[in-house]
Order: sequence, then C-alpha cells, then structure tokens
Amino acid sequence: MYMKDDRIIVVFSFTREANKLNRRIQKELSDCGYICEGYTAARLRGSEDLPVLDMDMKTWIGQQWGKKTFIFVGAAGIAVRYIAPWVRDKYTDSAVLVMDEKGEYVIPLLSGHIGGGVEIAREIEKAVHASAVITTATDVREKFAVDVFARHNGLKITDRHLVTQISAALLEEETVGFYSELPAGDSLPSGLERCDSMAGLAGYSYGIAVTQKKEERRENILVLEPLKTCGIVVGIGCRRGITKRQIETSLGKLLKEYGFRFEDIVKLSSIDLKKDEPGILEFAREYGIPFYTFPPSELQKVRGKMAGSRFVQEITGVDNVCERAARRCSMDGSLLQAKRIVGGLTFALVTEQKTLSFL
Repeated sequence: MYMKDDRIIVVFSFTREANKLNRRIQKELSDCGYICEGYTAARLRGSEDLPVLDMDMKTWIGQQWGKKTFIFVGAAGIAVRYIAPWVRDKYTDSAVLVMDEKGEYVIPLLSGHIGGGVEIAREIEKAVHASAVITTATDVREKFAVDVFARHNGLKITDRHLVTQISAALLEEETVGFYSELPAGDSLPSGLERCDSMAGLAGYSYGIAVTQKKEERRENILVLEPLKTCGIVVGIGCRRGITKRQIETSLGKLLKEYGFRFEDIVKLSSIDLKKDEPGILEFAREYGIPFYTFPPSELQKVRGKMAGSRFVQEITGVDNVCERAARRCSMDGSLLQAKRIVGGLTFALVTEQKTLSFL
C-alpha cells in the first residue's frame, strides 16, 4: 500500500441551500492546500454558479474512485447509493464524507485513515465550525493508529491483515513492540514499546518494524518500508506580502520535480527579516513545519559557491538568502537544489535523514 494523493476533493450538493455550503467548503479547504471542485444537481443547471456533471454521477464517481476524495452535502443515504458499486476496501477506496446542509455535522464514512477522511473532517470542523462525528475506534479512544502513522510518514504497509490485528491488540491494552531504522523521537505513543533491534520484537505478541531489510521478518511483525529515507529542508527568499497560496504553488512545483510533497519538508528556513512574514508563518503552521531564521552574520559564515545578488545584498545584508539559510539549517545535510527562482520566490533544497513523526 502506498500513500494516495488525497488532496483532490470533490464536493457534491443537491439544493440551493447546500450549494452555499459547497462553495464555502471549497474555499476553506483550498486555503488549506487542497485542490477542490464542486458540482450541483442537474435540475439546478443554470440557476447556480456551480457546474453540473455532463454524465451520470454514479458512473463519473466510479471513474474517479480511488483517485479523489468525495464530500456529499446532503443525506448520508444519497452518498451511500452513489458510491455503493465502487466500495472495495480501505486501502483502495476513496475517502468519503457527508455533511448536512446546515453544516452542523461532518462524518467520515469511508477511508478515514488511509484516505485522510478523518483529517479532512477535522479541517472542516475548524473551518466551518461543524462537529466532526468520528466513529473509528482508535480515534474515539485516542489510540495509536498504525495506518495513519504509515500514511503520514510515507511508509509502505506490507501486510494489511496485521494492521487490523495490531489495532485490535492496542484497543485491548496490549503492548506492541516498535523498532525503527529511522530516528523516531524521544517518546513513543501509549501502547508502543521501543526495541533496539528486530530480534527484540520476538518478545511481543505483535511488533512494528520500520525497515527496508528483507531478512528476519516474522508473521507477527508488521514491516513498514520507508518510501523515502530523507527529509527536505527548504530555504526560502521572497518579497514582502507573499501569500501562503503563492508559496504552495511555487514550492509545490519544485518539490514535484524531485518526487517530494509538502509532508516531506522537515524544516523551513530564511533570514531574520522574514521571521514575521505572515505568508511563510501561515504555510509553516498549516503543514506543521518548524520555521528557523538566522541573522545575516550567521548566513555569511556558510561556505560554498553560491549564486549571489547585489540587490539582495543591499536589502538583506547577505548575497543569497535561500541557499545559505537551507545549508545553515541543516549543517550535515546534502544540497539537492541550489538557489532556484520559481514564481517570483527563491528556494533551495537540502536533504537530511528523515525523522518519523507521531501525530
């Protein structure tokens, strides 16, 4: 199982009142970095500013199934009837959510973990003040969810059945062994116990191992294979007033060239002049990325051949902000992309060993 790109969201609504919420949801989720599109019922064609699908909705959903997330603003029964022919399993199903047209409740129906349905429900809860109705046991009881952990850290699940067994064990208060070849922080979630080696997992009914090794695998150990073993440190330079959306658009293009996503960014860095830049702060906050800034005197100490700018030197006191900041922020990292201008912003990318994150 590989992570799905769940950032494309389709919102359906079937009444004029629901269409108002449709448009609001699209705006709010777009501001959170999702790509949104919305449609209304054919009987409202031309009377609303929402488009109508040019083919049968059930058939169209089938063509997009597993590729996009679906939100239905209306009765849960409507959603169930439209998606019923396409439902298979949580590893391949689209995330599906339903909301009442007053916007009081949002309910993830399918793929709450792998597809990000629960996460999207939480975003909607914050944005439109709807109550997220979460029914998955691990979420309700605040237990570690191994499928969510794998999704957020770019890990391949090698045994789907073991995911279910480990979740059941944690719900029954069993302790599960945990071993990782990648750094995994100082403390583990409740229910997990750290092991120093794969062999150490043998003392547990179930174990989780983050490893790329093929040997020593046992039937009671869930192996999570890292798709990427490095994280990205981003150095950024920009003019005043840059927006979060502009950063997402420009940086997203650059990361895509190297096969990375925003979730792979482990640090964001710039010059002290940018420490209060609203757009950068909003971007860092939205994706949970630590933001580091350095004074010009520190950036000047960074050694190496870099493209400089006399104009930037006059304004900031240093000839190159983005690359110097990225290198300073990750002293032991490897330069992946030197200073690059994308959409009027400058970026530099440095790779460093990835550290696992527990949400």
